[in-house]
Amino acid sequence: MPAQWTGELIGRMHLANITRKQLAEQLNLHPKYVIAILNGDKSPKDAEEKFNNALEELIREKQR
Repeated sequence: MPAQWTGELIGRMHLANITRKQLAEQLNLHPKYVIAILNGDKSPKDAEEKFNNALEELIREKQR
């Protein structure tokens, strides 16, 4: 089962019109691995912080 933070992150991605592929590129990870984390199939140690930071950076870039 996915962690609550992944649902919140996906919601923020949707509102900012950011794709999983874009997030994966920002994180320098394979898109399938990112999807596995967001689906709760994988749970690396500091994923929440890394994913949130990457999303914030993408949002800032879109606002420029």
